[in-house]
Amino acid sequence: MAETETSALAAAAEPLPPIEDAGFGACIDRFAAARVVLLGEATHGSSEFYRARAAITRRLIERHGFTIVAVEADWPDAAQLDRWVRDRPGPPADGAPFARFPSWMWRNAEMRDFATWLRAHNAALPPEGRVAFRGLDIYSLSGSIEGVLAYLDQHDPEAARAARRRYGCLSPWQAEPEDYGRAVLFSDRDPCEAAVLAQLNALLEERLGRDDPEALFDARQNARVVRSAEQYYRLMYRSGTESWNLRDRHMFETLRALLDHGGPGAKAVVWAHNSHIGNAAATEMGWQGEFNIGELCRTAFGTEAALIGFGTDRGTVAAADDWGGPMRVKAVRPALAGSHEALLREAGLPARALLDLRATALCKALHEPRLERAIGVIYRPETERRSHYFNAVLPDQFDAFLWFAETSAVTPLAPVPAGGGAETFPFGL
Repeated sequence: MAETETSALAAAAEPLPPIEDAGFGACIDRFAAARVVLLGEATHGSSEFYRARAAITRRLIERHGFTIVAVEADWPDAAQLDRWVRDRPGPPADGAPFARFPSWMWRNAEMRDFATWLRAHNAALPPEGRVAFRGLDIYSLSGSIEGVLAYLDQHDPEAARAARRRYGCLSPWQAEPEDYGRAVLFSDRDPCEAAVLAQLNALLEERLGRDDPEALFDARQNARVVRSAEQYYRLMYRSGTESWNLRDRHMFETLRALLDHGGPGAKAVVWAHNSHIGNAAATEMGWQGEFNIGELCRTAFGTEAALIGFGTDRGTVAAADDWGGPMRVKAVRPALAGSHEALLREAGLPARALLDLRATALCKALHEPRLERAIGVIYRPETERRSHYFNAVLPDQFDAFLWFAETSAVTPLAPVPAGGGAETFPFGL
């Protein structure tokens, strides 16, 4: 590491108070004019990332008029929580939200505390002015089918019968949608693409229920999820790049739909992993053909999108060994030499700091591609270089970077009880 890089980083780093300090969120004021602020995370299981995003989001809502919180979670689960934080009526929940693997990603104490604050904040506002909580992700094939059918059962029973016929194509795979893609690819099963597209088009033309625009919007978004999920589960066995791109395009298009639904004054905060919210064009992912929400937002919104990355050097994290495995609290190894995180550690940054990557000196100091760490719901320290690092140019990837030298694992809530439903909603409150 050159001395000029060290001095540039040390000079540019803005120390931050503890996350619980009322002034912590002020670090984001410089981006408050944006229409979309995307807040990342370097892991899916670090408490500081959740608490920092919550503190920043509270400030954006209270002081800068942001109206939507959109997260890397499934639409039906987030819709349950949205009804609670906005005190809106809705159909009885068949189960607790965020109950499937990885439940700790959203079913944790940090998220519970933010949701409790958001409900209290909304209670003082008229219904039309309350902040919405939405999910952007694509995995809820079964839950979204149920959401469409529940809406049509209430508003148009004949259309509900037609929807059941169309979605019947997917019935054998609703419990394990991954098996659908395998069956189409390897067992000569006909795809259900035409059926789910026909159902989406029918719902877009639906005229009944317009006296409840929120319910109609929810049903249409569920139909969009079913369409995207059907495509995703077919693609996942054929092409990792195509399935990644389909997922992130779906999340971006959902964000656009939320902004359109919210009206001209709508402003959104997005919570998702760094790999989704940083500009993929500045990373190894992009160089290999993948794009993400951050790149699509940069293209669509220009400087009205603020991309904020998060990083850490060491600590603990909530993660599993393998997909579907139990959550463990694992030690996060100090960042590998040659990585951005190691560079920030060696520069002696404060324990909590902000780097405004738009600054000329930082752009010069960090203009070379370096390794960057990404821990998702799986963490494999024994193969860390291969499993968790990719190359990126940090100032081109993010507008700013929040640094936490040491982080700790999120606090998961109690497991969802067998047969849990509305009585545990939300988060067992």
